Amino acid sequence: MTFDVLALVAFAGLLGPLLAAREGWHIPVVVGELAAGVILGVTGFGLLDATDHTFTFMADIGFALTMLVAGSHVPVRDPAVRSAMGKGAVRAVMVGVLAAVAGYAVASVFDTGHAALYAVLIASSSAALILPIVDSLELGGTSVLQMTAQIAIADTACIVAVPLVIDPGNAVRAGFGAFAVIAAAVVLYFGLRSFHRSGAWRRLHKFSEKRKFALELRINLVILFSLAALATSTHVSVMLAGFAFGLVLAAIGEPRRLAKQLFAVTDGFFAPLFFVWLGASINLRDLVSNPSSIWLGVSLGMATLVVHAVVRVMGLPLPLGILSAAQLGVPVAAVTVGSQLGVLGDGEPAAILLGAMITVGAATLAGARAARSGRLLAGKQ
Repeated sequence: MTFDVLALVAFAGLLGPLLAAREGWHIPVVVGELAAGVILGVTGFGLLDATDHTFTFMADIGFALTMLVAGSHVPVRDPAVRSAMGKGAVRAVMVGVLAAVAGYAVASVFDTGHAALYAVLIASSSAALILPIVDSLELGGTSVLQMTAQIAIADTACIVAVPLVIDPGNAVRAGFGAFAVIAAAVVLYFGLRSFHRSGAWRRLHKFSEKRKFALELRINLVILFSLAALATSTHVSVMLAGFAFGLVLAAIGEPRRLAKQLFAVTDGFFAPLFFVWLGASINLRDLVSNPSSIWLGVSLGMATLVVHAVVRVMGLPLPLGILSAAQLGVPVAAVTVGSQLGVLGDGEPAAILLGAMITVGAATLAGARAARSGRLLAGKQ
C-alpha cells in the first residue's frame, strides 16, 4: 500500500458524509463509504486492491474500533433502559425464535446450508445505526425504551453468535475463543471499575489533560489491541474484542474526552477505511452472474422486516418494529469473517449486504413515520 492509494481511500471516505449531509434523508454515513469502495474496488474500476496485506490489516484495526464504538453506544447504564429490559428481552427472544424459522426456510429455498447464519442475520439489530436515528428524530416514550432494550440484547447476542455459526465445523474452537475474549472483558470491567472508583483514573485524566499526553486514548488502544490479539490467537474475529470492550466502556461510563478522541480516530479515519475496504472487497458483479443472489438478498431483507414487524402483536408500534430491524454491524461482520474464511458461496456476500441495505432503507422510512406520528400525538394533547 502506498501514500497515493491511502490518499484515494481517504478521499473515497468523503462520499459517506456527502450522502449523509442532508438530514431529511437519514442516510447512514457508512452507506456512502461502502458505495465508494464498490466503485473503486473489484466491482468497479479496480483502483483499490482489497487483498493488499497492509490495507487488510488497517481495515481490521478499523473493524475493531468500529465495533468498540458500537458497543460503547449500547445504553447499559441508563436506568430507564434497564427497567424496560424485561419486556425487551421477551421481544428479543420472540424475534430470535421467528428468525430461526425464517433462516431455515431461506436456506432451504436457496440450498446454501447456512440456516444458522441466516437466523442470526435476521434476528440482529444494529444499536450503532438505530440509536443515532432515534436521537436525531427525538423519539421518546416507553415503547422506544423497550425497543432500545430489545436492540441492545439482540445486538450483543448476535455479535457473540456470528463466529459460532459462520463456520459450524469449528464452532467448538470458536466457542472457546469467544469465551476467552468475554472472560477477559469481564475481568477488565471489574479492574477498570475499581480503578475509576479509587479516583486513580480521574487523577490520570487530569494529569494527561494538563500535559497533553492523551494517556486515556493510548491506554484504551493498548487494551483494545490486546483483546484483538487474544481474539485472533483463539481464532475469533476482532469484532467480538471491539464490541466487548465497547460494552465495558459503556458499563463503567466512557469519559467525554476519551469519547471525543475515539470519535476522531475511528470516524475520522479507521472506520471509513474499513468500510471502503469492505466495499472494495465485495464483487457485486456476482449478483449479475448469479441472479439467485439477488433474490437471496431480497429474501433476507424482507424476512428480517417481517420477523421484526411481527413484534407488533406484543405491543411495539409497527414503525418501531421496522426501525428495530435495521442491521449493519452483524451482516458486515458475517461478510468480513465469511470472506476471510472462504465459507460463503459465490454472490452470497453481496446478497447479505443487499439484505442489510433493504433493512436500512425501510428503517429510515419507518423512523421518519414514527417521528411524524409522535408529533401528531403531541399536537393532540
